[in-house]
Amino acid sequence: MIYDRTIGTELTEDELIAAYTVPDRSTTWLRANFVTSLDGAVTLEGLSGGLSSKDDQNMLGRLRMLADVVLVGAGTLRAEGYGGLRLGAKRRTWRADQGWPENPTLAVVSARLELAADSPVFTNAPVRAVVITCEAAPADQRKALSEVADVLICGDDAVDLPAAVAALTARGLPQILCEGGPHLLGSLTTANLVDELCLTVSPLLAGPGARRITDGLSSPEARPLALHHILSTDEGFLFLRHTRTP
Repeated sequence: MIYDRTIGTELTEDELIAAYTVPDRSTTWLRANFVTSLDGAVTLEGLSGGLSSKDDQNMLGRLRMLADVVLVGAGTLRAEGYGGLRLGAKRRTWRADQGWPENPTLAVVSARLELAADSPVFTNAPVRAVVITCEAAPADQRKALSEVADVLICGDDAVDLPAAVAALTARGLPQILCEGGPHLLGSLTTANLVDELCLTVSPLLAGPGARRITDGLSSPEARPLALHHILSTDEGFLFLRHTRTP
């Protein structure tokens, strides 16, 4: 159960959906969703699952349901064992009732294309996946992956993330949900592309060793976001939503 502590009541599913619905779905909006421990760890024993909970997994499903496309880095895809991106039956029905495709598209960012064309990510996908890469990526891998996914070339020696976001929007996928990993979030932050951060705070102290939710080269400046809401559970999980505007 998820509560809005400011009013002291449990939120219904419809109220939770409304709490994460953006005013204008036609405008590009990049939402990042991460889970962290109280002391800032992004994983336990190398995976995010140890920090999560049933409510957090339901929140992930809810945010996927509201997205046009789920954006993920290739490293996170491999580490977290992604399969074909398919929502549960109730969420598919909800999307169909809105006149949307039943499932969002999965988009994978990879400069080196260290991805297997026979991966379930592609072969079990209910919607043809998108692979975002650059001109310098191996030509043989580009050809192999083009058989199972739409390959977008954005950038020369590295992936040009502003061009990638523009390309997704041009394909009719302006509502973008980034699920990581930390290097991708760091790069999106540096490029000033993050419109919203949904952060689940797990009531755990992970101790030293784990990475933060963001990584990579230092951003030239801090990126302020305004607090939109704080939700919580009986188990002590917090769901924070920060956006570019209140």
